[in-house]
Parts: sequence; C-alpha cells; structure tokens
Amino acid sequence: MRRVANLTQLAGPSVLIVVAALLGTLVSTSSRGYFVNSLVEVTIVVALYVFIGNSGVLSFGHISFVALGAWTAGVLSVPVGEKPAIMPNLAHFLRDTTIGNIPSLALAAVAGGVLALVVGLPLMRLSGLAAGIATFGVLEIGHNVLRYYEKIGPGLNTFSSVPETTGLFQAAIGALIAIGVAFAYQRSRFGRMLRATREDPSAASAVGISVYRQRLGAFVVSGVLAGLAGGLYVHLLPLNTEALYLDLTFLTLAMLVVGGASSLWGAVVGALAVSALDSFLAQAENGVRLPGFTLDLPGGTRLVVVGALMALVLILRPSGLTGGREFSLPRRRA
Repeated sequence: MRRVANLTQLAGPSVLIVVAALLGTLVSTSSRGYFVNSLVEVTIVVALYVFIGNSGVLSFGHISFVALGAWTAGVLSVPVGEKPAIMPNLAHFLRDTTIGNIPSLALAAVAGGVLALVVGLPLMRLSGLAAGIATFGVLEIGHNVLRYYEKIGPGLNTFSSVPETTGLFQAAIGALIAIGVAFAYQRSRFGRMLRATREDPSAASAVGISVYRQRLGAFVVSGVLAGLAGGLYVHLLPLNTEALYLDLTFLTLAMLVVGGASSLWGAVVGALAVSALDSFLAQAENGVRLPGFTLDLPGGTRLVVVGALMALVLILRPSGLTGGREFSLPRRRA
C-alpha cells in the first residue's frame, strides 16, 4: 500500500504536466508559447521546492543558477560564424566552440550545480533572515557579472541566433525530469533528514544529522535543476539579463507559495495556476477581447495582481492551495 501511495504522489504532478502539454497542442501557434513557457517555469519552481520546500530556508538566489544555465547553453549553441557579430568580446575557447541542443542542456545543468556548490559552501551555514539576504546578494552579483562581463556572453545585448529548440515536447520532458528528481530526493534518506532539520534543527543535530551538509546537498540538486531550466529557457525565446532577474525571482517564488511550498504537488499546481493567470494578464495589458467587451489593463497590472494573490493566500491559507499535502486519490469508505 505504501508503494502504491508513493507512486500516486509521483503520478499526480506528472499527469498534470502531460495534460498541460496536450492542451498546448490544441491551441493556436501564437498561444502555444504560453504553454511552453509555463512548463519551463514548472521546472524552475520544482528546483526552488527541492531546497526551500525541504529545508524551510528562503532563497532569492536560484534565478542566478537559471541565468548561468541560460548563458552556458546560449553561448555554446550559437553557430561559430555568428558569434563575432553578436558577442565580439567573447573568450576564445567559447568563440570557437558550438555544441548541439542536448549537450548544451546537460552543460547548463552542470553549470547551475557547480555555482550552487561554490556559493553554498559558505552560505549554507546561515539560517533565517541572514540566509535570505545572502542569497539575494548572490542574485545581485550573478546579475551584474552576466550583464557587464562580455567575455562570457552578450552582456547588455539580447541573446540572438540561439536555436529555438524548446517546444512542448522538450519543455514537458524537462519538467518531468525535474519532478522525477525532486520526488526521488524527497523520498531518499537525505530528503527525510533535511525535512527533519526543517522541523527541528536542534533535535536533528542531537541525533547526528548535519544540518549544513543536508542543506548543501539540496542546494546543489536544486541548482542543477535550475540550470537545466535556464537552458530550456534560452532555447525558447531571446533573453537578456533583465529577463532573468527580479521579476522572474518574484514570480517563481509566488508560484511556490501559492501552490504550497512544502509539497511537490503544490509546487506544480502553483506554477501552472499562477503562470496561467500571469499569461492572461500579460495579454490583457495589450488588450484582449472577451464576450461583449475588450479588457485593456494598464502596464504592470500582472505583477500587482500576482503580489496581491500571494498575500491573500498567505493570509487565508498559509500552507497554499494544496494545503502542503502531496497528491493522493480519495479513499473508499468501508
């Protein structure tokens, strides 16, 4: 029975991803991009869940791992002949190298994991407000390095000439991989020990659990998934440093909080629900026709609405829409 329950917890989020991908095939080509974007955002939110949901430590720095993954996959995917025009100051070994889609995604994931390990070694000794502020510092440093250091990317310019290979299928596969890794981690002994440190760090330390090592391990795993998401993102649409900064940080954290930060099911539900709302509001800011009238919202409305929604959920249902519970089938009463 326990094995069946575990498989059900994995099947629920996975089926939701498959349904979203299938719905994406039924809409117009212009609307399909919203579904692909939603699936990539699921991967980012699941990466956040692996660390934040299991450790209880808030992190503002994960979009740095997404950005580094995007830069890694983007720089290495642009054809060699087009790099001098787009990135004239690129380092020689990057300027003369081009790889395919799948290797670029793999290297993006590795880059995200390596950066998470480097910054996690000192930062995972912190907790509470200090940890949040320190990870925000990581976000700022990463943003400015990618923005101004043109040896490793386009700098202030927008990435162009990156092959647009992230479609519904690849985005869905990426989200399913992230869900599978997150599920395997949370069911492992390392995930259980990390959740024990979340509930009572002193008691966990007293029974021999290293809070530092468990948090660092989860931080690296989440960095790998965030780097993978960045690789999918840069193969989806042209990016610049501002697209991978504060707005995306706020939006993905809102998705995790609204869905339920302490469960994988909540992370997926929150990502898809808030992404659907955000996409609709983005369209409404440019004017969208509804039955009987045209809805035309002022610019910036979507961020205000998402922020208000997050505050409302925190007030009325602090554990999120899913109540912090994993997916389960209703039981039959005898």
